[in-house]
Order: sequence, then C-alpha cells, then structure tokens
Amino acid sequence: MRIACIVSLCMAMLGAQAQAQTDAPSVMKEDQVSKSALIDALTPAEPVRTRSLRAANEEPAGGAAPSANLLVTFDTNSARLTPGARKALDVVAQALQSEQLNARRFVIEGHADPRGTAEANMRLSRERADSVRDYLSGKGVAAGRLQSVGKGDTELLKPSDPTAPENRRVTFVTVLK
Repeated sequence: MRIACIVSLCMAMLGAQAQAQTDAPSVMKEDQVSKSALIDALTPAEPVRTRSLRAANEEPAGGAAPSANLLVTFDTNSARLTPGARKALDVVAQALQSEQLNARRFVIEGHADPRGTAEANMRLSRERADSVRDYLSGKGVAAGRLQSVGKGDTELLKPSDPTAPENRRVTFVTVLK
C-alpha cells in the first residue's frame, strides 16, 4: 500500500515535470494572427472579488499580465517590417482598437536571438519594437497606449535552440495598472 502511494506520487511528479517542459508559451506566426485570438490573449481575467486587501505591487490573482507572442518578420539585421509583418500588424491594430481592448495600454517587447553581440541585439530589438509601435500608431492605435522596449536576447523562448525563429519575436503585454 505504502509503496503504491510512493510510486503514484513519483509518477504524478514526473508527469507534471514533463508537462511543464512542453508548456513553453506559443508564438503566433504571421499567417496565424487573428483578431479574436489576440483579444482573448490580451484581455485580463475578471478580478476575483474578495474581502481581503492586496499589496499594490502584488501580482494579480491570475498571475502575470496577459500577453501574446507574435513572430513578426523584419528584413535581415533591420527594423524594416516585411509585407507579411505589416499584414499581421493590421490585424493587431484591429484587435487593439476593439471594444474589449480599446481602453488598455500595452508594452511591445522586441526580442532577438543571440547571434550578435548583446549590445547589438539590444539595439536591434528596441528598434524593432519601435517599428511595430510606429506602424500601429499609423493604423490608428493611439501612441500613448503603446510603449516599446527592447529585451535583446535575454528572454529566449527556446534556449535549447538559440537561433530558433521563436526567439526573434515581438511580445505584446497588457499593462494592468
């Protein structure tokens, strides 16, 4: 009886560990971007009403802020958007102007893979985030709702494959405050 419980516990722990390893955040490719998927990904969950107080710097009950990872393509070693990227960002602009998201602010994070120097990757990722922000502003999204930041190669989605396309992405994060 006792051994069976220990074996069951070990199997459950191994299953949870395997699941955690496969649960890396997904990245939407340009042809997969849809208005409804973006709205779902970026809309914060309804707050849970409790009688307790929460510290101002504490994360919301649902965890981290809602976000969406997009594989936005640029010309090589450039912040110039490709035609496919512009088409996908047209859909992003529609989602950000939707009834569900039009009162929200967003951080646009640019990410790079580690092929260049850390300094060059930081600059390029910042320029790419700026390029996305500027494009969306040109499509009617109020510039005051968008903040762009470069993350360089500091937050790889696939560290086991540093040059994977998923590491060169743009992430939209909903600002909760």
